[in-house]
This record gives sequence, structure tokens and C-alpha cells, in this order.
Amino acid sequence: MKNALTNTQLAQALFAPKSVALIGASGDARKNTSRPQRFLRKHGYTGRIIPINPGREEIFGEQAYPNLQSVPDAIDHAFIMVPTNAVAAALEQCVAKKVPVATIYSDGFAETGEAGRRKQEQVLAIARSGGVRVLGPNCIGIVSIQPSLALSVNAVLEMDCIKPGPFALVSQSGSMIGGLLSRGLGRGAGFSKLISVGNEVDIGVGELTDMLVDDPYTGAILLFLETLRDADRLAYAARRAYAANKPVVVYKLGRSDIGQDLAASHTGAMAGADEVADAFFRAHGMLRVDNLETLFELPTLIAGQKPAMRHCISVMTTTGGGAAAVVDRLGLFGVDVVPPTDNVVDNLARKNIVIARSRLTDLTLAGAKKEIYSAVLNELLASDHNDLVLAVVGSSAALHPQIAIEPIAEADSHGKPLAAFLAPHAETSLGLLAAAGVAGFRTPESCADAIRAWRDWAAPVAMPGANSQILSAASALVKAMLGKQANEYDACRIFAALGIAQAPTAVITIPGQRADVAFPVVAKILSPDIAHKTDAGGVAIDIATPEALEAAASSILARVRVSRPDARIEGILVQKMERGLAEVIVGYKIDPQVGPVVVLGVGGVLAEIYKDIAIRIAPVSLETARAMVGEVRGLAVIRGYRGLPRGDCEALAQAVAAMSQLALLEGRMVTEAEINPLIVKPEGHGVVAVDGLIVFRDK
Repeated sequence: MKNALTNTQLAQALFAPKSVALIGASGDARKNTSRPQRFLRKHGYTGRIIPINPGREEIFGEQAYPNLQSVPDAIDHAFIMVPTNAVAAALEQCVAKKVPVATIYSDGFAETGEAGRRKQEQVLAIARSGGVRVLGPNCIGIVSIQPSLALSVNAVLEMDCIKPGPFALVSQSGSMIGGLLSRGLGRGAGFSKLISVGNEVDIGVGELTDMLVDDPYTGAILLFLETLRDADRLAYAARRAYAANKPVVVYKLGRSDIGQDLAASHTGAMAGADEVADAFFRAHGMLRVDNLETLFELPTLIAGQKPAMRHCISVMTTTGGGAAAVVDRLGLFGVDVVPPTDNVVDNLARKNIVIARSRLTDLTLAGAKKEIYSAVLNELLASDHNDLVLAVVGSSAALHPQIAIEPIAEADSHGKPLAAFLAPHAETSLGLLAAAGVAGFRTPESCADAIRAWRDWAAPVAMPGANSQILSAASALVKAMLGKQANEYDACRIFAALGIAQAPTAVITIPGQRADVAFPVVAKILSPDIAHKTDAGGVAIDIATPEALEAAASSILARVRVSRPDARIEGILVQKMERGLAEVIVGYKIDPQVGPVVVLGVGGVLAEIYKDIAIRIAPVSLETARAMVGEVRGLAVIRGYRGLPRGDCEALAQAVAAMSQLALLEGRMVTEAEINPLIVKPEGHGVVAVDGLIVFRDK
């Protein structure tokens, strides 16, 4: 690419250009293509506006030009609004004029199908040939409040003014920009930037987030996502934002699995796109919300905060029903609501204030006075038994803000997050809280969602380095197998190279052939075409003698030839019958959006149904793997639940960490791998893999 821009130069051209060319500008105020010129002036842009229209000499008082080459001065930013088939020519003009950045409003590209994708690739090639950076196509535009640049066709800009503030919004949905802006303004939010990214042919969410980290007007970065593109760049930017104390808050579509493509393994079915997205956001210090309102309300709650080591919350209220509406949801999320300590109760008693030792501090009757509400709130905030205080306010929020709202606004939070949910509609009180920097919530749903997001927030995870010893051995095996479809025996050899113990195994090619494995054994069909052997009738267990093994092998072959006549059969795998305290699944896959992930869950043939899993971006450290073991609910049976024998959780964590090292193989040669089941033996006796699957990338 010629004349590559630095981040600073690109940000200047995007958000603070000295001159803007509007290619395809219209003088008809009824047309969308007239809006950018009108909006630029309406919202205070002070730079030069250059309409490009071969049929006009002047538009809205600005001299118009037939093309960019006719413009005598330099152009910092071109906004392209011509028909799809004219975009390439417009970009060629940008290249000739050495315009550093172009935003393409025109649609009809990759969003329309394969023919549109080819047009988009052509446009990108032209831009790259001349060093022009591109935002879009199919992009509704950019709005910068500070400094002023309303370079968009969005009708929301017909409003007289947009409140400046610390929120920068990046959206993959151009049509949502107006809705998000109006929702944010309705909640008292102020904005620094609003950016539609369109098809992200060049400049994408990750690069924009990275630029916003350095933007002096931005204090929080809000993302409205439909998918994840260029995840590595977003991960890098999010980590920089975390270090700069600029939270990245994400609202992402895709909670349901409609249209989700499942891989051949259980891992592919269990680790769906949404679970993977959650793991990605958590790994890189981002916060994900489920409600649009929370997108704008959460940043105030966590302003100046870092993730807490503990997540105990205290709740006080003057309306029991209003508090229950939030607390009930917090219970569903597993948030720990704690009662006041004896010290808190005693301190308040000395002030003649009596509160119960229940998890909900209800002041419905006693708290109808400012001095009482203030005393209780400040006592809870000063106590070290909680990490966040939620104040729920009833009718007084609308009618008598001095009773509860003023104490909340005046309180010393002692460095903790302080949240307030107002049960009635009380815009004036919400304004008082916002002015005091207190997070005020309008609905119990968004309040609970924000507290849940705060609880789930974590510092970016440090990714471990390569274990060169095991990777060297595994890499050699993988390279030797590339280009073939691996069977279970191949997979288990690679897992053994990673240091994961395997059950003693032999392969026979005909029934009656001797297998040098101690009885009792399991017999399984060996075929690269059969991922789920039980479903094909390809498994027999508890085989005690050579004669029984011969009969079982014959039966397996007969059943499989009926159920899977198309499958290649490479023999019968004979394996020692292993027993333990639990069966788990340890899986690995390269997700198309975020890259390598590792999965731990309850194993066996029903693993996909249970979907009781822990998932992380790979590779993981041993410490993270231990946390995954503690996270899977079904593994309570090996963690000493109610006196049950403890399983070897440490060996299990080591196996998870070892599997995750596949992410560090040169060229990411393994696209999917799975041990199901991995048998967990009693504490101190390790784990053993008894079935495996591995998929290689194409050579």
C-alpha cells in the first residue's frame, strides 16, 4: 500500500478533516444525498465542503466541481454517494487526488451476494493500489461531536444539537445509529463519536476501537455488533482500552443459535457462536450486555473501576416490590446478595436506626427521612463486606427527591460502584444522579443486567507461551498426517504427544486377530468417516475373552456395513476398559470468527444435550484450566460434593491446558480436536483418554 497512514493521521482524516468532498452531492433537499452537506453546516463543521456533481456549479451556497481533479486544493476525506457501478471510478479519482480516506455510502456490494462481493473486492483493490483507506461500503457515515463532523445521511441529524459527552459508539448496523443515538440521549448520555462501519471492507471495528483509545474526547467505547470480524485487532484494541481505563461495552446480536452450523464433533455443537463470543469478550477485558439500555447505563456504574476480586452486593430499598424486581433477576444470574454484618447493624443501632439482618435492607417505613436513608446508605458503602451497593427508590424519587435521591447523589461511595434503580418514572431524579456521576437505572432488567456484567467483568487474560517440548512432538506427528483424514488411533497418538495419557490400545484388521491388550476391553470401529461410533453400532464394551472379542468384532463390522456402507473401514480398535469417577469432554476448535478455543464439559454420548461447558480462548494457562474445572456444574461430583470421592481435578486441568497448546502449532494445522470421553480417576490417579477425534487443515 502506498502512503500508509499512521493511526493519528487516519483519525485526523476520519474525524477532523480540514476538507470534505461529497461525491454525488445533490442540491435537492428531499434527497438523501443532500443531507451530508446540510448536516455538516447545521452541526458546526468549520472546514471546507466540496460538492462533486458534474451537473451543478453551486449547491447550497458552496461551489461545486464536476470531479475531484477539478478541485484546486487538497482533500482530506471523500464521502461517496454514487450508484454502485460508479463507485470504482470515484475511488480512482480519490487515488489520483491522493485522498487519504473515503467513506462509501453506496450499497449493492457484498451484502447482496457473490456478484456484489466481486465488486467490493474490485473497489478494495483500487483503494489499496493508491493508499486510500476505506470506511464501508454500505456505510451510513460518521458523526463526531468533538470536533464537529456530521458526515452522514442519517435523518436523526435533523435534530438541532447532540449532547457532547464521553461515549463513542461503533455500530455494524447503520440503521441502528439513529435509534442508539436517540436512546442514549434519552438517558442523558453524551457522545464523542458515532460511527457506522458498513461492510468493513477495510477499516473495521477493531481499528476504530484502537483509534478511539487515543481519542481525548472518548471515555467509554460502545459496540453494537452483528458478528466479529478481524477479532485479533479488536482484542488488541480492547486490551489497550482496558489499560487506558476506557471500558469497552458490547451489545452483540446472536444469543440464539438459529442458523448455527455445527461441526462433526460434540465440541462444535456445544461451543456455539454465542458461547465463543462470550469467551472472547471476557478474555480481552470487554463487558457484554443483553439490554440496549444497559449499553448506555453501565459505563457510569464502572467509571474509574477495575474488575473486582469479589462480587458481593448490598441492596437497600424504600420499596420492597421494586427491589424484588431487581433482586429476583440477580438471583437468576447467580449474583451474591449479602445481608448487613453485625457491625453495620450495631453501628446503625447506636444512631437509633433498626434494620433487619436480611439480605434486603428494607426501609419502607423507617427510611422515609433523608437522615435515615443517608445513614444506612453510607454505612453500607463504608463496610468492607460488600463490593457494590444497590439503592432502590420508590415513589419518593418522583415526588420527594430530597428523601433518597439527594443522599445517593451526595454519598461517598468509598471507591465502590453505586447503582440506583428508580421504580417510578422520575426523569428529574435521574438527571440529579447523572450530574453526580451515579448510575441511575430506569428498568429492573437493565439494572440487573448491568450488575451481572460488572460481576462477569475480568481483566484481560495473559496468554501462555508454547510448551516447546510437547509441541515439537505433536507437530511432527501432525505434519506427517497432513492431507489425510485421521482416525481415532491417529488422534490418540497426537494427544499422547501432548502429554495426555491414553488407554492401552491395539488395532486389529480381522476378527480373531490377537490384540496385545489386557482384558476386559472395548472394541470400536476404526474409520475416519465415522465420528460418532456408537450411533453407527460400532462399539462393544466389557469384552472379557479372546473369543468374545472375535464375536464382537464380527458383529461390529456387520452392523457398520449396514448403517454406514459408504464408510472406509481401517480395522477394529481394541482398548483396555477404563473406569473412573467421571467422564468429561475436552475439545478444541478454530472458530471462524475469533480463532482457537478450548472447551471442557460433561462427557459421554449425551455431552451435546447437556451443554454444561466452560469455554476459553486458547491457549490457556494451568490456572485458567483449573478455573474451567471449577466452572462446569456437572463436575461437582469430582470436586468433593457432599463427601463424594474427589477426582483428579489437577490432572484434568493439565489435560485441558495441554489440549489448548494446539493453538500454537505452526500454521494452526489442527482445526478441530476432541477427547470424549476423558476418564477422570480418583485424586492422584490421573486421567485417561479413551476416544478421540482430530481434523487437520487442508495442506
